[in-house]
Amino acid sequence: MQYQATVTIEQKAGILDPEGTTAKRALGHLGYEVCSVKTAKLYEIVLEAESAEIAEKKVDEMCQKLIANPIIHNYTIELRNGK
Repeated sequence: MQYQATVTIEQKAGILDPEGTTAKRALGHLGYEVCSVKTAKLYEIVLEAESAEIAEKKVDEMCQKLIANPIIHNYTIELRNGK
């Protein structure tokens, strides 16, 4: 069966987010009062697996091995049936 996983990668608390800081500063220059801006990366992965549990396990392995750096990133996985 085909599954679609949405993986969101965010910086852990205390890790600098220069893109977020730059966006916050630029928004301030445009007249917007913003308390904070955080950036995140979003991956859409479509894969074949025998079950949702196996699909989620495979995506988690992908995150641990390549997509996320566990030292500085947190990630979430949202899984749904594919097309």
